[in-house]
Amino acid sequence: MIRISPSILSADFANLQRDLDRLSAAGADWAHVDVMDGHFVPNLTIGAPVVKALSRVSELPLDVHLMISDPYRYIEDFVLAGASFITIHAECDSDVLATLEKIRSFGVKAGLSIKPGTPVDALCDYIDAVDMILIMSVEPGFGGQKFIPESLERLSHTRALIDTSNPACLLEVDGGVSPRNAREIVEAGADVL
Repeated sequence: MIRISPSILSADFANLQRDLDRLSAAGADWAHVDVMDGHFVPNLTIGAPVVKALSRVSELPLDVHLMISDPYRYIEDFVLAGASFITIHAECDSDVLATLEKIRSFGVKAGLSIKPGTPVDALCDYIDAVDMILIMSVEPGFGGQKFIPESLERLSHTRALIDTSNPACLLEVDGGVSPRNAREIVEAGADVL
């Protein structure tokens, strides 16, 4: 089953509840929440207080993507805020395995993401510790970018890794997904768009 998790990055931040209601009414499965710290990526977005507010006004599971330097420090904040999934980056400054284990210790689904320039094999050491892998198909930090075509091969490679090592793991793609390329992204192995 393919899941749709639209990013709230393109929402009207003055009307987040309205836009979450629109996502839900349109049939979205989750709401993707991009958290950026201005260090790990060059942009700054929202934090745990906004996630908490979102969780109070929407039934959609919150797919929280932490594009931050030291996610380990903030896991409990995002858990308490109502995150259903918390995805960190393999390239972060925190101990990746310890951070994934901390997420799962709270009963929240743990995800791991890699940037376009990071080899897929960087996921191998963590595949058993994740519920979802997120392949960035744009450079993280800004919405509205074009899908990097080489991401299709990266998705296929990741799908093979998942199928071999952790078949229950979901494969998410983030960046430049549209009705024009959704079919080929799914054919490459993605479960979550």
